[in-house]
Amino acid sequence: MRTGSFGILSDFNQEYYHQMNIIEVRNVTKEYSNHIALDDVSIDIPKGCIFGLLGPNGAGKTSLIRIINQITGPDKGQILFDGQPLNGSHISRIGYLPEERGLYKKMKVGEQLLYLAQLKGLSQKEAMDKLKSWFIKFDIKTWWDKSVSDLSKGMQQKVQFVSTVLHEPDLIILDEPFSGFDPINANLIRDEILELKQKGCTIIFSTHRMETVEELCDNIALIHKARKVLDGPKLLIKNQFKTNTYFVEYKGVLDSLETIYEISHEKQLEDGYRRTNIHLNANVTPNDLIKSLLEKVEIRAFGENIPSMSDIFMRSVNEVPEG
Repeated sequence: MRTGSFGILSDFNQEYYHQMNIIEVRNVTKEYSNHIALDDVSIDIPKGCIFGLLGPNGAGKTSLIRIINQITGPDKGQILFDGQPLNGSHISRIGYLPEERGLYKKMKVGEQLLYLAQLKGLSQKEAMDKLKSWFIKFDIKTWWDKSVSDLSKGMQQKVQFVSTVLHEPDLIILDEPFSGFDPINANLIRDEILELKQKGCTIIFSTHRMETVEELCDNIALIHKARKVLDGPKLLIKNQFKTNTYFVEYKGVLDSLETIYEISHEKQLEDGYRRTNIHLNANVTPNDLIKSLLEKVEIRAFGENIPSMSDIFMRSVNEVPEG
């Protein structure tokens, strides 16, 4: 990043930098009794992205989410919302779906959603118009007069999702949003998340499901033992964890290769083919490897071994020292 005179970030660049991020977490520390929940954590969340907030149980994710929602405050550090210090006026621009759902069990669905929408600043008419649209979209028109306690867990989560996004917030925080959903409704919510992103919303997505991170997230941050371990664009991080290893599925005898290649793993497949992982030394291209393989075997499939988010998660967490 460019700096102004004497190494100080210029006012122009500071303003541009803030315009790029909806949330900037600056050296945030949070303690509960003798437990450190967050230890000098700094994270930038770009506008218009789906941001994966990852980490094992107890890592500090929920503590950070609670601070952004102003349920608690940091002991040290600061959070900026759209370039300004986080304050009460920002609550109406945030939608929060907690992991522990918070609907009133005895209230009617329609009555409850209408009440929650007005708490977020919508007029009764605005809320009714938007609710009609969502009830049609989610095919829940018959639920208006049902008590929440009469709905299944998945049905309740649909209602809570509507309450989270109804006021069209700039920032949506989803904590394990697919928990308890069957595949059909999980796909429904996934499509809505992608549509919200297309409309310009920023979505913080806290989950343990790495396959969902693979599919949806643009950027990630990994928190472990109260500290940020890893953050950045997902594709850039995956590139950083590449091992220059390729797989090949083939028939024939691959008895030996030049010393510039290293066979790291072989597996016999059920259909008579074999799958082998081959590490390339520096300055050797995949084309070089393919040429060598074609002289020896019949190739069915070839490609680079791209690390999965699950692989990156496990490797990053396991590399953090104890204490």
